[in-house]
Amino acid sequence: MEGLGFLGAGIGAGLAVIGAGLGIGNVAASAAEGVARQPEATADIRTTMIIAAALIEGVALFGEVICVLLALK
Repeated sequence: MEGLGFLGAGIGAGLAVIGAGLGIGNVAASAAEGVARQPEATADIRTTMIIAAALIEGVALFGEVICVLLALK
């Protein structure tokens, strides 16, 4: 039964990393498109992008912590 906990933690950690990577990729792509369309708004777009990336990383870190707790249970 303990092996299933490790398996679940590994799968959960992998999904958290994949989700964070996809989320940050979408944010960066949208920010690059926004800067290309409106170069004068670069500073505002960059600030919004950094905040969104930080929130995505926070959720991914939360998911990783849950997976570690699952593995150590």
